[in-house]
Amino acid sequence: MNWTLTRNDPTKAKEFFEKKMTYTLGPVEVHYYQDQKVPMNIIDVRRAQDYEKGHVPGAVNLPEEKWETLKGLSQDKPNIVYCYSVVCHLAAKAAVYFAGRGYSVMEMDGGFTSWKENGLEIEKTALAQR
Repeated sequence: MNWTLTRNDPTKAKEFFEKKMTYTLGPVEVHYYQDQKVPMNIIDVRRAQDYEKGHVPGAVNLPEEKWETLKGLSQDKPNIVYCYSVVCHLAAKAAVYFAGRGYSVMEMDGGFTSWKENGLEIEKTALAQR
């Protein structure tokens, strides 16, 4: 197999990355904004049992089977959505769903795996701590 890397159009690249920064945040940025008390709402779209084992502090769990309830989403501040990892598209799928219902959304790049890999604090629910 032959792989080639082509030079892209700098104007289109600039547009792409400007848009990307509007709709995504890294886990370290999310943590920084939490420390600075920036108003935001963090939504964990993983399965409930995975959320219970550990999640981003302050995150609300809204697994796919409950998306239609929109429970935990905020109209007043950005909703930062995350799933399992960089190869998981569940958060992007959720962002499309929530944005389609009028909510401001961003995706946390890398998901919960990236949060842990950066050594950031993890919160557990009471059920998982037993």
